[in-house]
Amino acid sequence: MIPSDEDTVLTTRAAAAMLGVAVSTAQQWIENGAIPSWKTPGGHRRVRLSAVQRLIGERAASTSPAATAQPGDVASSKEFMPIDRPPYPAPRDEAARLLALDASGLVDTPAEPAFDRLTWLASQVTEAPMALISLLTAERQWFKSRIGVDASETPRAWAFCSHAILQQGLFMVEDALADPRFRDNPLVTGAPHIRFYAGFPLLGAADQPVGTLCVLDTEPRKLREREVRALRELTALASEEIKRRAE
Repeated sequence: MIPSDEDTVLTTRAAAAMLGVAVSTAQQWIENGAIPSWKTPGGHRRVRLSAVQRLIGERAASTSPAATAQPGDVASSKEFMPIDRPPYPAPRDEAARLLALDASGLVDTPAEPAFDRLTWLASQVTEAPMALISLLTAERQWFKSRIGVDASETPRAWAFCSHAILQQGLFMVEDALADPRFRDNPLVTGAPHIRFYAGFPLLGAADQPVGTLCVLDTEPRKLREREVRALRELTALASEEIKRRAE
């Protein structure tokens, strides 16, 4: 019987990524019943997030601190595991995306010139007073680099960037107060009073979108074509640096 739709559906590949094992290993666990599953009409196996989390817990409980499991076998904390019914839009492969972010090792690290130069350039070429390199965990958006923004993080539910990572190209909001998705957002109604947003997804391991490089303004506007191209190129440079960290 196919389970109810009360928790996230994962592919075998996404389950393997969460568990830190090869896809073939995850397939074996599915076949022997360690991970309950069902087949779609097209013949593909699907599992529930709760079932994978249960297996992770069982593995952790049966493994002593001196065991030989390698770092990165599973997510390092619950911040890098999907949550049920998130209060924000999330990609279908959120589990793999979070694992890629975890692998970068960037969250909660100090500011670095390699990233600060890129946010400064993004602000300059677009003439935007604010620019961010934003990384999205399951719970928060954390800013690896920021220009013109005092806060170092916000709840994930407030993140414009959660919408940006759902697509491959530019995500732009010309007037947040006129957009029903954002007009009541605390970042719009309060500091930093965002009215304009434009960002490209930042890609980590396996080309998973781990966050964005974005620019913000307190006035409605849109980017010109040369500004879009410049922001795209700066995002590509930031993505290359992030991927290098995960190697």
